[in-house]
Amino acid sequence: QVQLVESGGGLVQPGGSLRLSCTASGLTFTRYTVAWFRQVPGKEREFVAVTSKRTGSTMYADSVKGRFTISRDNRENAVHLQMNSLEPEDTAVYYCAASAGVIVSQFRSQSGYAYWGQGRQVTVSS
Repeated sequence: QVQLVESGGGLVQPGGSLRLSCTASGLTFTRYTVAWFRQVPGKEREFVAVTSKRTGSTMYADSVKGRFTISRDNRENAVHLQMNSLEPEDTAVYYCAASAGVIVSQFRSQSGYAYWGQGRQVTVSS
């Protein structure tokens, strides 16, 4: 049975940093494209970042580019999202997602991912 579990996050002041981690059981991340999405109440879930399974290349939403970094830890079978220079607009529930077969044109789409974590709250507030 596949399970993705997010950890980290929490409350931070504007300008601060947090790290989210996604660990997997039942699958090996090296064989999967892994992405982070986020959602605020009343809005659609939006793409944040992705790391591809084939090359490990990364892609980011314009709103987080230069501030967030997605990385893989193959030894721990984990994917991390380092979030720096956080802004109140980054407040959301963050989800990790994984797919073995998503194509590049679908990287930013929720529908491309078969497996999802339960979500982790990130709050940026003074």
